[in-house]
Amino acid sequence: MTKLSATEPLVHEGCKIVNSTFGAWCEVGAGSIVVNSTFEDYAYCDRLADISNTTVGRFSNIAAMTRIGPTDHPHANAAQHHFLYRSSYYWDDVADDAAFFTARAARRTTLGADCWIGHGAIIKPEVTIGIGAIVAAGAVVTRDVGPFMIVAGCPATPLRARFQPGIGERLLALAWWDWDHARLRDALTDFRALTAEAFLEKYQA
Repeated sequence: MTKLSATEPLVHEGCKIVNSTFGAWCEVGAGSIVVNSTFEDYAYCDRLADISNTTVGRFSNIAAMTRIGPTDHPHANAAQHHFLYRSSYYWDDVADDAAFFTARAARRTTLGADCWIGHGAIIKPEVTIGIGAIVAAGAVVTRDVGPFMIVAGCPATPLRARFQPGIGERLLALAWWDWDHARLRDALTDFRALTAEAFLEKYQA
């Protein structure tokens, strides 16, 4: 039986992890690549996710075969090829373009708490996915997505909000994703059984 840990991420076989950090109760699916990224508490990705230069918020749900923060080629130049910036691969007398890699790493993608990134979705650099948002399977997200919004398509466009007006704002005020581990456990039965509206009625002062 798989058990997660408050101290070490559960990293499945075949993963490549580079310059990345993980909070409590995190999981990285088999064959995934995580580069220059931060997984906050309870965040996870399924198998074959490829995540670069991204802050993955608490409770983020990332499905299989997703691509988050994909890096770009220098398309304004005369050539787009690796030889421009991975130059040492091709010649012995020249270094790689450090400035290019620094600029690339600075283009951060941000996933808000409890968002759900569907199977095969792509989220471009410098995009923010709002708290509780849903990105449909296969979507290509090129613009920010608001909290609790559902988006789909290529390029992704809003379909609808997850909740009726006012519910999202109340959830943002409640901010259950900031609760500690014990409080989450105490409320687990209600997380399972209650609608968002009913949950708010019980837990919002």
